[in-house]
Amino acid sequence: MKMENAIRVLAGTMVLTSLALAHWVSPYWLWLTAFVGANLLQSGFTRFCPAEMVLGKLGLGKGKCCN
Repeated sequence: MKMENAIRVLAGTMVLTSLALAHWVSPYWLWLTAFVGANLLQSGFTRFCPAEMVLGKLGLGKGKCCN
């Protein structure tokens, strides 16, 4: 999987998870949704993405990609 796709999957998973937790556990989980959205917004302008660094250290994006 390419790094860009992995970041999109991670962000989408975090948003959907936080929305489910806000619905069934506590509305304070919406802060996680806001954090993910703010992170996506700032990374679009600054090209700095903490998730990319973490996924890179986990070995994603090194070697051959699927596509």
